[in-house]
Amino acid sequence: MRLAVAVLAVVLALGAVPAAAAHPTKLTVASYNIHAGAGQDGVFDLARTAAAVRDLRADVVGLQEVDVHWDARSQYRDEATELARALDMHVFFAPIYDLDPPAPGAPRRQYGVAVLSRFPILAARNLEITRLSTLTPDATPAPAPGFAEVTVAAHGGPVRVYTTHLDYRADPAVRRAQVADMLAVLDRLPGPEILTGDFNAEPAAPELAPLWTDLTDADPRAGTYPAAEPVKRIDFVTTSRDFATRSARTVATTASDHRPVVAELDRVPPRKP
Repeated sequence: MRLAVAVLAVVLALGAVPAAAAHPTKLTVASYNIHAGAGQDGVFDLARTAAAVRDLRADVVGLQEVDVHWDARSQYRDEATELARALDMHVFFAPIYDLDPPAPGAPRRQYGVAVLSRFPILAARNLEITRLSTLTPDATPAPAPGFAEVTVAAHGGPVRVYTTHLDYRADPAVRRAQVADMLAVLDRLPGPEILTGDFNAEPAAPELAPLWTDLTDADPRAGTYPAAEPVKRIDFVTTSRDFATRSARTVATTASDHRPVVAELDRVPPRKP
């Protein structure tokens, strides 16, 4: 009788533990190029974008192609702030381009990447990597911002989450330089790290090879671009060796011209010395 009562007490206690506490090492991470809020159909609909992100049920989401008061294509709206508010998430926006306002008193025109988080953001920085500007005539590759580093207060301790949007050109030279720049950042500090983004190259591309020395590709084994009928996998969730991938998938939505990638991760216990 006493044993039965004791077992019942344990069961009731476990049932009262919140789901997050019952799985303190689990982290769901997504990467999504939102195409500035326009779907595969070319129609701008930020509410549709928000619904697509909500359906991912992710703790942290790296976003690319985010407009903040950029131009008419997104109705000059602050997409980063509006998505965070609609999803009840914290946000950090890292502009790649930051231009003067079109009129005195108007907000600055910005375009870049962002990180949404259900966890509090402990620190955030907009870092530079090599870029070849699409706005400056006869530009040459040079350091420029738009590589977001966000430290979130995740279950089990802080995690650094990065999101990036690599060069789209057929010539891989700029992407190769960007990979080297990102690895230099990721190698600075110990601790769990996650890199998300639109890499504009497939996993076997030679310019991405250095990443796989330090990082693990969650690998959803499905294409991400174009959204309607994907033929390439160019969107990634990658992790340091501090994580193991429980599962990964792409989501069949045409709310953007890319499909999002979602990975369920488990934190790996640190090795004993």
